[in-house]
Amino acid sequence: MIVIHTAIAIIIMVAMIIWAKVNPVIALVVGALYIGIAGGLGLAGSVTALAEGFGDIMVDVGLLIGFGVLIGALLNQLGALRKTVDLLVQFFGPRRLPYAMALALNAFFPSIYPDVQLVLAAPLARNASSRLGRNGLGLMAGALVVGIPVGVVFVAPGLGAVSIAGLLNVPLSTSLLWGLIVALSSTLLSLLLYAELLRRGWWNTEKDETSDDVLAEPGSAVSETGSGRNPPLGVSMLSVLIPIVFIAGGAIARTFGIENTVLEFLSEPVFALFVGLVYAYVLSRFTAGRKATDFAFGTGLETSGNILLITGLGGSLAAVIKKTELSDVLTGLFSAEAGIGIIAAVVLSWIIAAVLHVAIGSINVAAITAAGIIGPATAGIDAPPVIIGLAISAGAVFAVHFNSNFFWMFSSLLGLTTRGALKSMTLMTAVVSVVALLITILLATVVSFV
Repeated sequence: MIVIHTAIAIIIMVAMIIWAKVNPVIALVVGALYIGIAGGLGLAGSVTALAEGFGDIMVDVGLLIGFGVLIGALLNQLGALRKTVDLLVQFFGPRRLPYAMALALNAFFPSIYPDVQLVLAAPLARNASSRLGRNGLGLMAGALVVGIPVGVVFVAPGLGAVSIAGLLNVPLSTSLLWGLIVALSSTLLSLLLYAELLRRGWWNTEKDETSDDVLAEPGSAVSETGSGRNPPLGVSMLSVLIPIVFIAGGAIARTFGIENTVLEFLSEPVFALFVGLVYAYVLSRFTAGRKATDFAFGTGLETSGNILLITGLGGSLAAVIKKTELSDVLTGLFSAEAGIGIIAAVVLSWIIAAVLHVAIGSINVAAITAAGIIGPATAGIDAPPVIIGLAISAGAVFAVHFNSNFFWMFSSLLGLTTRGALKSMTLMTAVVSVVALLITILLATVVSFV
């Protein structure tokens, strides 16, 4: 019976978000309370579990998300993304630019909120597309599609990646390393497949692009980048590279059996991201000035509020599930004894996340909700939690379409018709989702033989 009630709760949450246009924060609370009450916890017990789950996930990822968002806001202030694209054009040339740009968005900018990434990158992509020939805009659109959403949900400190790691109890260093592998490989393969489709006539300039010929100049979308005294790109990007080196370096060292208190302290994700944040803040104060820095910092704080609430409520949902019979049902469903192997567990996790995303329209909400539902059962799954996390990430990016505000921002900023957005964003997110699933299955297969 609890499975039926959970399905009802999911339908209620989806209906509230899509049709009633209710904020996901309220929808997640209603869904969690419904499951708790239907599962026999009672009203008081459900509220207690909800509050405890919120606190538990905030202990794990609250500071990580907050620091990541603030770093992203300061990088925006410093004009790092615009300079990155300029450098990529100079270094790789126009022909390789889409691939370089997508991989750069994957690896270095997941801390910047997706909508901000899109606003910054879209004018640059439109300008660069004129150098790529007839299908240039279609190819650059594909690069943004696989660059931004995939990075956010696979690569820490992206919101989706950090949230999934916290809900599945995956060390952030482990999530970062495996997430980068899957994100970069699936992005490159998907973009190569899409480029082949374009060569075969998939893109129709007349029908897929709007008649608007006014292209924004690079950087014109950035309204708060200060006085033009922004530092060199390499100096700005140290705010991202320092945490990555600290976290990944510690994980690699431990793999080779190198452990000591200093290394453990430096590779602690909270400390590593804090160092990156302090560096970005000081750099912005010295270059852009106090007023511009305070504006960027304030913007980051405002953005992080809603993000932290949604993430925390994903933890609340997981805590409620753990205290109901649904936890036992999920554990039994995913356990090896139930006849479901590691591959089936990966595919089922992907399906849950994909269905939630297609219904809800938010990649991050779908990822957090799926991880909250599956998280309580990970102990019974015959697979490392990081593999299940990768499957959830892959499913959460599946087929961005009409119910996503990102879809409409994308079509407007890139100058695409609705048909063009469907042929680029919807198709590409479906393709990269399936490619990432196949790569995750391959990794799961390797793990099962180790």
